[in-house]
Amino acid sequence: MVRRHNDLDPFIPVARTVSAAHEEIALTRRIALALTLHNHQPVGNFGWVIAETFERAYLPMVDALERHPGVRVALHYTGPLLAWLRAERPEFIARLAMLAERDQIEIVGGGWYEPVLAALPERDRVGQLVRMADELEATFGRRPRGAWLAERVWEPDLPTALVSAGYDWTVLDDAHFRAAAIPEDDLWGSYTTDDQGKVLTVFGTEQGLRYRIPFAEVDDVIGYLRDHATEAGDRLGTMGDDGEKFGAWPTTWDHCWGPGRWVERFFEALDANADWLTTMPPSDWTVGNRPVGRVYLPTGSYAEMGEWALPADEGLAFGTALRRARAEHRPEARWLRGAIWRNFQVRYREINDIHKQMLATSALVETMPPGPGHDAAVDHLYAGQSNDPYWHGLFGGIYLPDLRVANLRNLISAEDLAVGDAAVSGVLRDTDLDGRDEVVLAGPGQFVTVKLEEGGGIPRWDVRAAGHPLAAVVRRRPEAYHETLRAHETAGHHDAEGERTEGGAPASIHDIVMVKQEGLLDHLTYDAYERRSGLIRILPLDTTPEEAAAGLAEELGDLRDGAWTIDAVDDSRVRAVRAGSVRTTDGGSVPVRSSRTWEIGGGRLDPRLELRVEIVHDGPPDSSPIEAIVGVEWSTMLLGGGGNPSAWLELDGERTAHDAIRRATGITRLAAGNDFLGIAIDTTTDHPIDAWIGPIETVSNSEAGFELVYQGSATLFAGPVRLRPGERWTLGITQQVSVAAERSGVRAEPAGAGAAAAGAGGAIEADPEASEVHAGLR
Repeated sequence: MVRRHNDLDPFIPVARTVSAAHEEIALTRRIALALTLHNHQPVGNFGWVIAETFERAYLPMVDALERHPGVRVALHYTGPLLAWLRAERPEFIARLAMLAERDQIEIVGGGWYEPVLAALPERDRVGQLVRMADELEATFGRRPRGAWLAERVWEPDLPTALVSAGYDWTVLDDAHFRAAAIPEDDLWGSYTTDDQGKVLTVFGTEQGLRYRIPFAEVDDVIGYLRDHATEAGDRLGTMGDDGEKFGAWPTTWDHCWGPGRWVERFFEALDANADWLTTMPPSDWTVGNRPVGRVYLPTGSYAEMGEWALPADEGLAFGTALRRARAEHRPEARWLRGAIWRNFQVRYREINDIHKQMLATSALVETMPPGPGHDAAVDHLYAGQSNDPYWHGLFGGIYLPDLRVANLRNLISAEDLAVGDAAVSGVLRDTDLDGRDEVVLAGPGQFVTVKLEEGGGIPRWDVRAAGHPLAAVVRRRPEAYHETLRAHETAGHHDAEGERTEGGAPASIHDIVMVKQEGLLDHLTYDAYERRSGLIRILPLDTTPEEAAAGLAEELGDLRDGAWTIDAVDDSRVRAVRAGSVRTTDGGSVPVRSSRTWEIGGGRLDPRLELRVEIVHDGPPDSSPIEAIVGVEWSTMLLGGGGNPSAWLELDGERTAHDAIRRATGITRLAAGNDFLGIAIDTTTDHPIDAWIGPIETVSNSEAGFELVYQGSATLFAGPVRLRPGERWTLGITQQVSVAAERSGVRAEPAGAGAAAAGAGGAIEADPEASEVHAGLR
């Protein structure tokens, strides 16, 4: 008996009997196998994390290839990883060059900083692709013919950029072909597609192979290939997937390289069956083999990405329906698809903000004259396009603060080089492309936008000299995987290391449930509003700091969420007003008039941001008083999670970590900073007021499991207020920033093992004291 799998869902075992006669006939048939391994480390990752992944996945694979010269594969290393390898493991690059020289491996290209090409302007698509081709030619002596698409995100116009940049082929998901009505049995080969006269060859990574390698038994993989062999030898099985799943994903090292020796046994089997099973890179197949046919593929990615791009409740329902249809072998499973990748810009305001900032920065860089400044700005721009913070799924994405901040830092640096001292301030511009203008205030040391809708808060506050996004916080939202966590915790903890398939191999990373810390269910709280700075809060008098921090406090007014109107604006100041209402203790509501004035000042290393708030009870003389806690909420990101000692909060002369909870009564000053970043903020108020300070933390899922992730700190400057008709409440807040030294606008070179992203266009160097880390394997 040979253990087999059903093609529709490779996780469902099916047994079959293979007769000796069948085996003898099968040996006369032939087939080719194209393995393409994608290896990626994101801009902003820690050098020691890259080093660990190198030891567990990248190095063992090359070791195995050198032991088996008859096994030929394609290897893709993204730009940040290649730069790290060149700086930290040059001998590894030399070994890759030797393998390429003897035609055992094909080096695959793509976008240099691993952007999702569909998200970029055409000029940047081509620029990223050409940059990678140039780098690979300089390193390995030949230009790549194939391009890896980040997250296999495809849109029908991509052939234009790919072919224009000199590429012949790419690998897509079987889901793309399924959506184009290509039968499963016709996926064993290549297809052509075209756009604007540019013809591109596309290979589909076959689902049965992708799920079997390396999770099924070696004999099962060989038997599966034998089943699809033909006497003409005109079939190619393509498996393109992450190289990190060969040792760096949870539980896979023992299976692939340790006691399980899966890769070694697989390569031995490929050698033993080389008379009918040929391994070759995709480019070799295009020489002498005709494509199966023409195909036009709709916009899409792999199936899980479509699920993640849906709203949480829709994603949960879609995932349940898809898995049920597969389990029941229902034919409609092949037509079930989720949202397209661009929908992440709808799901997450923060992703849309980064994306639109990137587009605006790209337009500015395009206007620069040629020269070193332009080259440095382009490098920062490209690094800011690295795909990881532009989406979210199993692999962290926007919830990983070091990656989010690294991208934004590069975009800030690129913009700073492009505009210099000519930054335009006091203008209205639709910065997030929602059809409504925001206010832009820009000075020599900072860039600030005010979102007039949704409470009139600050979504962007950049310190230009430090290249740091102070407003880069993330809202706590429901995620579909929170239900997985609830079910897991309710059922009781179990050892993820013991999660195995029926054959004893590690379970898929999509199925493993791991929890990195206790008590996460207590932190599954959500925000009913976007966490921008300067929002006005009006809360019941009995609200506790814990309720406010957990997002459980009732909002009595509409100043936090309503739209504001510009009253006055100039180069350094904007005044906005709103006529709103506040609920009173007797169950009614009274009108209020409110104004806010934002003003910027200071220089390159000492930018200053001031906010003055006024709320007037505008009801008639006989109306009820306003009795509430009234205040202003300010949220900032200084990479202070995990008790990072480089980041500090100073209150009443005592310094604590950013993710500590602090309470103070009647203060006029507090301070915060991160010595590693070289940034300090001195905050003062114009009269004594209470301060409730706490972390914004999300329960997020990643390769390493569920964990609490610091997304920024929020301070509520507030106090109890009783306003009678005609009375007013005011508060003035001054944020004085100090930057230790100029850090932006410098083209970064590979930063080494102690850096967050070697060669990542100036990505933040890793703070050796920081404890927020992740595998960064996508």
